[in-house]
Amino acid sequence: MAAGVGMRGVGRQSGALKRKLQPPHESPPVKRKRKLSINTFRKGATAADRREERYSSQKPVPKKQLTDNQNESQKNKPFIKTSSLFKNNPDIPEIQRKEVQQVQENVFTTDSFSQLDLHPHLISTINIVLNMCSMTSVQKQTIPVLLQGRDALVRSQTGSGKTLAYGIPLVQSLQGMESKIQRSDGPYALVLVPTRELALQSFDTIQKLLKPFTWIVPGVLMGGEKRKSEKARLRKGINILISTPGRLVDHIKSTECIHFRRTQWLIIDEADRILDLGFEKDVAVILNALNTERETRQNVLLSATLTEGVTRLADISLNDPVSISIADELQKVPEPASQTNREASSSSKCMEQENFAVPETLQQYVMMVPSKLRLVTLAAFILQKCKFEKCHKMIIFFSSCEQVEFYHELLVKVLSRGSESEQPGRSSLSSVSLQFLRLHGDMEQEERTEVFQEFLKSKTGILLCTDVAARGLDLPQVTWIVQYNAPASPAEYIHRIGRTARIGCRGSSLLVLAPSEAEYVSLLASHKINVSELKMEKVLASLMKDDRFKLHRPRRKKSCGENPQEVQERATVLQTKFENHVHSSEGTVRWAKKALQSFLCAYTAYPRNLKHIFHIKSLHLGHVAKSFGLRDAPQNLTALPTAGSKKKTKPGPKRSELLKKTHGKRRLAEILRSEYSSGMDTAGAKVKKKRKKQRKAGNQQIPT
Repeated sequence: MAAGVGMRGVGRQSGALKRKLQPPHESPPVKRKRKLSINTFRKGATAADRREERYSSQKPVPKKQLTDNQNESQKNKPFIKTSSLFKNNPDIPEIQRKEVQQVQENVFTTDSFSQLDLHPHLISTINIVLNMCSMTSVQKQTIPVLLQGRDALVRSQTGSGKTLAYGIPLVQSLQGMESKIQRSDGPYALVLVPTRELALQSFDTIQKLLKPFTWIVPGVLMGGEKRKSEKARLRKGINILISTPGRLVDHIKSTECIHFRRTQWLIIDEADRILDLGFEKDVAVILNALNTERETRQNVLLSATLTEGVTRLADISLNDPVSISIADELQKVPEPASQTNREASSSSKCMEQENFAVPETLQQYVMMVPSKLRLVTLAAFILQKCKFEKCHKMIIFFSSCEQVEFYHELLVKVLSRGSESEQPGRSSLSSVSLQFLRLHGDMEQEERTEVFQEFLKSKTGILLCTDVAARGLDLPQVTWIVQYNAPASPAEYIHRIGRTARIGCRGSSLLVLAPSEAEYVSLLASHKINVSELKMEKVLASLMKDDRFKLHRPRRKKSCGENPQEVQERATVLQTKFENHVHSSEGTVRWAKKALQSFLCAYTAYPRNLKHIFHIKSLHLGHVAKSFGLRDAPQNLTALPTAGSKKKTKPGPKRSELLKKTHGKRRLAEILRSEYSSGMDTAGAKVKKKRKKQRKAGNQQIPT
């Protein structure tokens, strides 16, 4: 019994020991004894040393508790934390470019219009109404040639006064006709222009020149207007008809009252752009309609660039023309094309004239910006030029209509309205309101005209647009041109920057490139176009002037000067504002994805000779998404019709381009009918082949 009791006692002790080593759940943890350090036993250890040791040896705060505290503190902050914009970006390469001597044109001459043999009322109208006393170089060389009745191929830089170069001799010849022109006579002159806005501008200029000659009636035809009202004007009579090619072809096919029996002038302005937009077939239809009713007339082609298409069109439409080129390095004296062995129409001459003339008063810049930072850099540049500096008037070019719509809404919400609501009465800078306008081909014609007129009359403002505003438009007081998406050719680059520094005024341009697109600068240099580099950091530093993007931190010393760390913080705050707006609803996220999709489609559409510079594989989709206010790369872009999918099926885009180029129901029906019949023929051929195979198989089976 004693032994049993002894064994039970040992079992109880071992069980108690186990319970001590393995405490049950939901019981407080066993307190461990604090390890004594050397300082505790040191003879000379003070009370402060022991106190410091006690605090340092306390139990560390758990990570979960730390994150909870951080989250609570972040709730009080004015922004949501985002991923860093300044990490994992590609290195910005040094721009390798050679200093080239740009082709310069002397815009103004000392010769006045009174030296020409013009009607006195016309000279006074030019001096008083148009406020011009001396001729530009292109006017000095072109007007005498056209007054002689010669055909001309005119090439001069943008903003050099080409509209008056043909408008003045046109009005002079029509007002001086022996039999006075009647409105019911119909068109005596036909002016073709590529875009609706240029048609309105040319109409306005011709109308001013005709102020003393009220019996000559100008008129304009363009898409987007009501055909019924245009037909009514044509029935009453238009003596100088200004039109876009597509709408004129539509009236040639559907309006009976239109005729060209008395047409003595054909003027094709911005000829290269007319061909680029796919109007070559329409121009051929117009030429055929003119030739059937009247063969002899005076023809003029004008353009800032001379392409193979323009020389081909010159061969078709011009009769022994005088070739006029104003650039200093090119021919300065007009020479008949017959005396130069017709070399003006050859491709070698076209290659020789690819060195574009740039206004002397235009300063050109390029800025290398990683994809993640494009949006905040653009916003900082707008704030710097249009808010913090003296008042500027700016045009920003994008590659698609969807991007124009998206960025217009985004910039209005974040930059324009933010400055009005967040800091009312804070300072004179915050009271400056930014006016954003948009212009692209998908807008209704009434809205396009309204926006064009509003930007034309305003002294300040930012116009976001596609290349619809890149040709021929004379928009006064435009001081900055920003090319957010690079143009598809150096010629297009020249036309874009030509919206500023017009007729001797000063202007500047900025081309925004990604680091992978740096070679585009060398391409421009090969065409004698010089650009200077503008540092991205300098533009972002302008955010230091706007306290809306200040990161509020407790116990922070006031920064003096431009602290790079604070500049990056402010850029992140601005990016967060953009992202918060984009992700505020599903609709804005879809809108951002649609704009991103259109950018990618446009990126794949660069010509083959530029694919080594602009290749879709060189883009980081997540970084590009940041420039559209998206926090992550979209996952469902493949579900949408991408440019890559279009490229695989080659017949698709060709057919869609054909349909876009067609104007008028009859022509559309003819193309559809021809395509449908050709499809029927090929299908019938396939059926016949199948029948032949079946017959052969049947013949082989009969002997057995």
